[in-house]
Amino acid sequence: MRHQNSVFHELQKHIPWALFDRLVDKHKADHRVRRLSTKSQFLALLFGQIAGADSLREIEAGLACHKARLYHLGGRCPARTTLADANANRPAAVFCDLFAALVANAGRGLRRAVGDAVYLIDSTGLRLSGMGSEWARFSAGVCGAKMHVIYDAHAERPVYAAVSAARVNDITAAHAMPIEPGATYVFDLGYFDYAWWADLDAARCRIVTRLKKNTPLAVTAELPVPDHGTILSDRIGLLPKRRSKGKANPFTDPVREIRLKAENGAILRIVSNDLDAPANAIAALYKRRWAIELFFRWIKQTLKIRHFLGRSENAVRIQIAVALVAYLLIKLAQNTQKAIASPLAFARLVRLNLMHRRPIDALKDQPPTPPTDPRQLAFELS
Repeated sequence: MRHQNSVFHELQKHIPWALFDRLVDKHKADHRVRRLSTKSQFLALLFGQIAGADSLREIEAGLACHKARLYHLGGRCPARTTLADANANRPAAVFCDLFAALVANAGRGLRRAVGDAVYLIDSTGLRLSGMGSEWARFSAGVCGAKMHVIYDAHAERPVYAAVSAARVNDITAAHAMPIEPGATYVFDLGYFDYAWWADLDAARCRIVTRLKKNTPLAVTAELPVPDHGTILSDRIGLLPKRRSKGKANPFTDPVREIRLKAENGAILRIVSNDLDAPANAIAALYKRRWAIELFFRWIKQTLKIRHFLGRSENAVRIQIAVALVAYLLIKLAQNTQKAIASPLAFARLVRLNLMHRRPIDALKDQPPTPPTDPRQLAFELS
């Protein structure tokens, strides 16, 4: 009979294993390691993220049921304490660099003209608790981390991610983010910083964000707007010459302010350095911010990123990196088939069939009839 790899094995075909080995050597992740290699640690965590495991013990029990198939993947079933030690001490940079490499590989097929890229920037809070979370202490009784993400709205995938303590301001993390010249960046009030806007503008990037209610604008021109629409005004003007604490504002170029009425009745002041695009096009760009909120919800609920397997900074960074890798692998696998259009439905079917021998493009099909031949049954259980 024809051999069929497991769904878990099929997902891993998108992993550049040669690069992974180089990253392990570069960061000396397997130096003096005897029990659990970095590859086995990664496979165990990847299994846990996709399978929705809530604890290291659940990962240990789940992998123990599939020892033979895990062996053929080049991994092993780790003990809970061994995996916990690896998460606390193994370099998180291995997994972060692997995520960056997967992002680069996934982007090679995207041929876009300069200026076509639309990137959404935002962060999401991740609550932590218990001993080991002091690095993320926010207040007397609260510990938390933040995941800062740049999300490609066209490709529907993250292209950059960083982790910090929750007390780190969003704009502080933004200054460390890479900037693609000519791209469009959409973000909210958490990134209200004229100096950073000036950096984006100098890189010929289009900015779409919001103005605070009390931010003055020296209007230099009024543009016409359609009657009876959601757009209330379209104006060109200059931002204040001074920032907080009397510092000079480095962003001196004219900006566009579009006031619109949201569905909930609130009045939004959308601001952009694009003085030529139609007002409704700029408003539509800001509305696309909802895509990154859906991504945060997806990764928290589907990949269980709300529940952490370890509380140390290193363990949290590793788990977030592996969760993002799992997200990319599921997206890449979904792109190889056409039967399941919904990302959520596809992810659920992958989870249900993770260690079963089934082709990716047949996850919706009924499972095959259980074999009656003892030799065939032994093959299926191996």
